[in-house]
Amino acid sequence: MKLSDFDFDLPEALIATRPARPRSSARLLVADGDRTRDLHVRDLPGLLRPGDLLVLNDTRVIPARLTGTRTRDTGQGPVTARIEVTLMEPAAGGGWRAMAKPLRKLKPGERVVFSDTLSAEVVDKGAEDVTLTFDLEGAAFEEALAQAGAMPLPPYIAARRPADERDREDYQTVWAARPGAVAAPTASLHFDPPLLAALAERGVAFTHVTLHVGAGTFLPVKVDDVSQHKMHAEWGEVTDTAAAEINATRAAGGRIIPVGTTALRLIESAAAPDGAMHPWQGETDIFIRPGYRFRVADALMTNFHLPKSTLMMLVSALMGTERIRGIYAHAIGAGYRFFSYGDASLLIPAGETRHGGVAGGHSPGDSPA
Repeated sequence: MKLSDFDFDLPEALIATRPARPRSSARLLVADGDRTRDLHVRDLPGLLRPGDLLVLNDTRVIPARLTGTRTRDTGQGPVTARIEVTLMEPAAGGGWRAMAKPLRKLKPGERVVFSDTLSAEVVDKGAEDVTLTFDLEGAAFEEALAQAGAMPLPPYIAARRPADERDREDYQTVWAARPGAVAAPTASLHFDPPLLAALAERGVAFTHVTLHVGAGTFLPVKVDDVSQHKMHAEWGEVTDTAAAEINATRAAGGRIIPVGTTALRLIESAAAPDGAMHPWQGETDIFIRPGYRFRVADALMTNFHLPKSTLMMLVSALMGTERIRGIYAHAIGAGYRFFSYGDASLLIPAGETRHGGVAGGHSPGDSPA
């Protein structure tokens, strides 16, 4: 399967730079088998059934974009230079891998000062990133980062405007609990307290899992043969409680509906071949593309994704490549807003996804545990 199979033309005007307000007023394209409907996220209670289970990613986005200075003695006096840093993921030993601009001028051993309370040492430098060790840990680090950092908006938004105070609320889910993500699980941004209350009254249940979304989610696919693409790894956890709730829902005949591709990838990584869910913790680099056999997810709520991205491959695996092409053509024609701050879709494949197809590439059991 070729990368061009997942390409499409998107008018730039459809790339959202601000979310809908209130959150649940965003539009919702419902693709149920071969049927397509244009609704709103607030209509979810009428679309879901009592006994369905929404799987929610409770990761919390950290303000991972930092601006600092480094000072170097050139022999003719100190020279101070500006450095822009975006934290990517925790590194072994308590540091952080980060992208830096300008990268070429940074050297191991140098110190970068971000604020009066936050600074870091460059302990390693690679071809594309650096590893930083901060001078604070735990709650003190989180507090200093909250003061010095900005929300790490996706590149297609950051190129159009800088992050501001509104993004600290807009780019965070209402149930965010566990700090560690540098990108939001964006399908979850459409939920607000009134919608959650209406879903609960309908008899829809919720369970929380954690996948700390990394900056690698925005990396482009650089190979034409998609089977040769290597996914970035992200840390996640399915707790005892979440595993039990998923298993109980399946036993009772309810549907398992992840909210967002992050939650879907995590539960597919943790599921046994028969779909049974077990407590799980570790890194997953699961690559879901057409031909993949879903083990536990029955449907998916997700935003509209970038052309030629692994997420386009994932939704094509769920719905079928031709069906997704039709869904995206409909969304573009109807003026849906795309990407992280855009509108949403509810994708419900025809038939039982867990019992059809064959596993493509490596299966969830191959993911690191």
